[in-house]
Amino acid sequence: MNTEKEAFLKEFGNDYGYPNAPFNIDQITASQFKRLDGLVYLDHAGSTLYSESQMEAVLKDLTTNSQSDASVATCDIVREARQQVLDHCNASPKDYKCIFTSGATAALKLVGEAFPWSSQSNFMYTMENHNSVLGIREYALDRGASAFSIDIDDAGHHGGGSRSTSPSIKVSQHLIQRRNQVRFLEEVPTGSTHNLFAFPSECNFSGVRFNLDLVNIIKEDAERILTGPSMLKGCWMVLIDAAKGCATKPPDLSKYPADFVVISFYKLFGYPTGLGALIVRSEAAKMLKKTYFSGGTVAASIADIDFVKRRDGIEEQFEDGTISFLSIASIRHGFKLLNTLTISAISQHTSLLSTYVRKQLLALRHENGAVVCMLYGGFSSEKLCNELGPIVTFNLKRPDGSWFGYREVEKLASLSRIQLRTGCFCNPGACAKYLGLSHLDLLSNIEAGHVCWDDYDIIHGKPTGAVRVSFGYMSTFEDAKKLIDFIVNSFVSLPHQSGQVHLPRSIPYSSEGCERRLSTAVFRLKSITIYPIKSCGGFSVEGWPLSSTGLLHDREWILKSLTGEILTQKKVPEMRLISTFIDLSQGVLFVESPRCEGKLQINLESDSYCCHKEAMDLQAQRYVVQGYHNEVNIWFSNAVARPCTLLRCYSSQYYSCMGKIGTAGMCRDVETRLNFVNEAQFLLISEESVSDLNSRLRSNDVQKGSAGSQIQLDPLRFRPNLVISGGEPYEEDGWRSLKIRDKCFTSLGGCNRCQMINLGIETGRVKKSTEPLATLASYRRVKGKILFGILLRYEIDNEERQEVDSWLRVGQEVLPNFD
Repeated sequence: MNTEKEAFLKEFGNDYGYPNAPFNIDQITASQFKRLDGLVYLDHAGSTLYSESQMEAVLKDLTTNSQSDASVATCDIVREARQQVLDHCNASPKDYKCIFTSGATAALKLVGEAFPWSSQSNFMYTMENHNSVLGIREYALDRGASAFSIDIDDAGHHGGGSRSTSPSIKVSQHLIQRRNQVRFLEEVPTGSTHNLFAFPSECNFSGVRFNLDLVNIIKEDAERILTGPSMLKGCWMVLIDAAKGCATKPPDLSKYPADFVVISFYKLFGYPTGLGALIVRSEAAKMLKKTYFSGGTVAASIADIDFVKRRDGIEEQFEDGTISFLSIASIRHGFKLLNTLTISAISQHTSLLSTYVRKQLLALRHENGAVVCMLYGGFSSEKLCNELGPIVTFNLKRPDGSWFGYREVEKLASLSRIQLRTGCFCNPGACAKYLGLSHLDLLSNIEAGHVCWDDYDIIHGKPTGAVRVSFGYMSTFEDAKKLIDFIVNSFVSLPHQSGQVHLPRSIPYSSEGCERRLSTAVFRLKSITIYPIKSCGGFSVEGWPLSSTGLLHDREWILKSLTGEILTQKKVPEMRLISTFIDLSQGVLFVESPRCEGKLQINLESDSYCCHKEAMDLQAQRYVVQGYHNEVNIWFSNAVARPCTLLRCYSSQYYSCMGKIGTAGMCRDVETRLNFVNEAQFLLISEESVSDLNSRLRSNDVQKGSAGSQIQLDPLRFRPNLVISGGEPYEEDGWRSLKIRDKCFTSLGGCNRCQMINLGIETGRVKKSTEPLATLASYRRVKGKILFGILLRYEIDNEERQEVDSWLRVGQEVLPNFD
């Protein structure tokens, strides 16, 4: 046992790893989660993992149950499942009912649809709420109710302590929102006014646990924290979003009698997905107004007159159609596992891991003393325990105080086999609150083109989201330690220690001594490769003509799914197995695939097209494309095992691809005509740079004790158009331009590499690994980009446009320019 774990166990050992359970944490991971195979899974707030014994029990149910009296048995199983859900939240079946839904979101939607909103109603919700809760606002506003968010003072955040703490709760109210106010001015109030307050038991952004005393205060003593006569009209009802909190600290409904509680089962024990529950107080269910009826929810209906008699049972009224009885039957196996370990032990175990990670992150410093990590949750190091769930959300800073983008953290974590989550986690209020983003910031980001799940992680110097790690019942100290080691190795600037070996960083290549190197080094063009169809295989030649778009016919074709998605190796790795070749003398593109018999021949002349043309936007450029006849599309659909169409670039209408953010976005070349390339017309790779990378890969294998694998990458692994030889490794980084014979090219900088270079072919199949991107990330990373190779633009003038014999040939000398 290493010293770090000894120190951890010395501090936390009494509660770590389920010492009082039948199996400890090491036995659980070894027997139930062998499939992880070294993967560190830290996204339990998104979805936890199912155990192997759980799925074995589900499979046994499906294969051994007798079909006799099946409906009676199913009813009994569903009844037992409802009781288990109620037991999980200590809810009496006399006071509460369990309604199964298709998920937590569907449960929230049910409440929003059926709640008796009126123009006198209020919908109040905490800023820290999931979008699925915020969506209830649409129902409230559409029916004339007011809606507003609130902030709750830190003193009120914890998972339900003693009632004596309740006077410390303070509320700050945000702007009241109204819609259709004129429409409801003349409405005469009828019946009672109902208001709804919604909050999460645990914030899925920060892990903050809310004080469950809020339930009793709002329902019984609202004037304690609310002001204004409109807030005190009618009765207040309370909704708890427990989708995240139920996994480690479910609300005790015998103490905190909320009216509605929503649950998601895959967040509890990983399986089943597509199933959630609404725990509803029986009295609250009576005032819900459901409009739609379906099979199973009515006792009788008459087809040709306005008559329907609804069922009396609460569950029967709200569960439309056939319930997901097979999924419902499976939850008992998940609850069995949780009950074996006990929720209190799971809460203690996961809390210790998150506390350890928070302490370690807070202690990190760069060599200049600058803080590395900004934690979100609003608590100092003295208040790390009890008030926070097993979530740690943060952003990382460079030594100069600027931010590392969360996408960079996610990308490098993936290469280290660590799975975490980044972004705002569908919680825009918490995201804005903790990141300090004003309404002006948010609107400016949206105007700049930023939307959920995009790659804009830093805008105007501010993060647009964060990094979140979250722990589950099967998480281990080793998981937490690997995360900390990854952050230290990848993002912390440490002083050099004497005797320590450091690989030299090669970006940017020093301009010192350029003239001397230029006078001695000889560079030559070693290979030319054309990739006619984007993301498919290319072919190498001894010579090839140039055109205004780069190499003639390079990336001139593209595959598009029937849903409009552009197909690439990132999502369809098998595209790498499709080989291509163009015979210029015949004017034919030949295509082969191991999934198709015979070569496909496509005539380069226009008579093989379909008659129509269409416009298409890609990489912020607009193209006019032409499609092909059905037999061509069928061939490619078989080759990639999904329906698709082949399109050819007919013309590129716009040469500028500047994005709204004020940069060129993914495209680097904003001045010339492009085919379907990501960034520029050409990618150039140096043989010497590839050789240096191979040396580093072999060195890594020796250090890991796996020298037998003998990794040897070919330059074509990186899909270059041009491969050169000569000079020193990475010398091309410093080139400003170059000449090949009398053809001039301008360097647009380094090529940012992605996971595609980790795809290789072994025994005719595509295989994915973490290399070589992981090794490149260790020494070729600059401001979130992993650079390898350089991008080029062909500087063609008007005279050359008319030149017929404008060719590049293997063996030609390459003359770089550093100016």
